[in-house]
Amino acid sequence: MTRYIYENGIERAATAEEEAAFDAEETAYANSAVTRALAKLRSKRNKLLIETDWTANSDVTMSSAMTTYRQALRDITNELTTVEQIEAVVFPIKPV
Repeated sequence: MTRYIYENGIERAATAEEEAAFDAEETAYANSAVTRALAKLRSKRNKLLIETDWTANSDVTMSSAMTTYRQALRDITNELTTVEQIEAVVFPIKPV
């Protein structure tokens, strides 16, 4: 499929070099899908950990349930290798 480029209001067909550059960009983007999905998952996980950081203060006794919850959050990205696996992650429920 021919791609078109607009320069100064004029449409022209992309050159072979431009087509190759477009293809390389698309491939790079597709190959980074897992990395992007993991970054999004880690961002959400980190937010949940930050919300419970106060329970790790030296003047607070962390409950066993909270310890388990926080460890489950830290382990949530282990062994995830596909976007489908990442999108299927179910976060643990924060203890009361």
